[in-house]
Amino acid sequence: MVIKLLEAVGRFIINRLAEFGTIVLLYVDTMKQLRHKPRIDHIVAQMSHLGVDSLLIVSLTLLFTGVVFTLQTAHEFIRFGAQSTVGGVIAIAIGRELGPVLVGVVCAGRVGAAITAEISTMKVTEQIDALRVMAVSPVDYLIVPRMLACMIVVPILTIFGDVIGVAGGWLVAVHYSGISSYLFMNSIQSFAEMYDLTGGLIKAIFFGNVIAVLGCYYGLNCPDGAEGVGKATTKTVVASIIVIFILNAGLTFVIYGK
Repeated sequence: MVIKLLEAVGRFIINRLAEFGTIVLLYVDTMKQLRHKPRIDHIVAQMSHLGVDSLLIVSLTLLFTGVVFTLQTAHEFIRFGAQSTVGGVIAIAIGRELGPVLVGVVCAGRVGAAITAEISTMKVTEQIDALRVMAVSPVDYLIVPRMLACMIVVPILTIFGDVIGVAGGWLVAVHYSGISSYLFMNSIQSFAEMYDLTGGLIKAIFFGNVIAVLGCYYGLNCPDGAEGVGKATTKTVVASIIVIFILNAGLTFVIYGK
């Protein structure tokens, strides 16, 4: 019993390490392909497909996050006489953490799944083999445009989400908690710094990179059949969210650690 358990644990660790090594090799190959001139039309098409279609879900997520966060904190700040800091605290929390992380998670679920479903379908229908027959690199043709598009779109969505989230906090603070609009906006100017936003955007660039590469990896390595497409999509979403949380912790220490 114990031997079987140890064998299962060892097999799991070896498989995950092998998978990690394959992802690293794919990432290195993708970086090498950046030496070539990027296909601007492909990048713009992917930005439209992956980014614009995510605006609604990002807006709703950050709007209600700002609303709930303010509901939970404004009363306590007012109780201790610190209502003059509510706007700044909300802006810093959303700019540094809630904005980039929630946008990353939303994009992992929507964008990562879309990338995997598209590429895995191409693999199942042998379109990727056709690219290789025509001497076209699947990495250069499929992965690079999606990676660059995600690295551009996710920070843009993060800026948009930050604004929507702070606006949701303003609505609750002013119209529910009784804090004046001037006091809310003045606290943002007093406490929030530009690096609170830029740090979150740096995180978003890394998150977009991870989402695209993992989505393409699981798409290229999906099992045959319709069931394989579903499994690959699920793996992309789970792996992307886990890596985003790990990356967020590491980047927070690097960017904001004293």
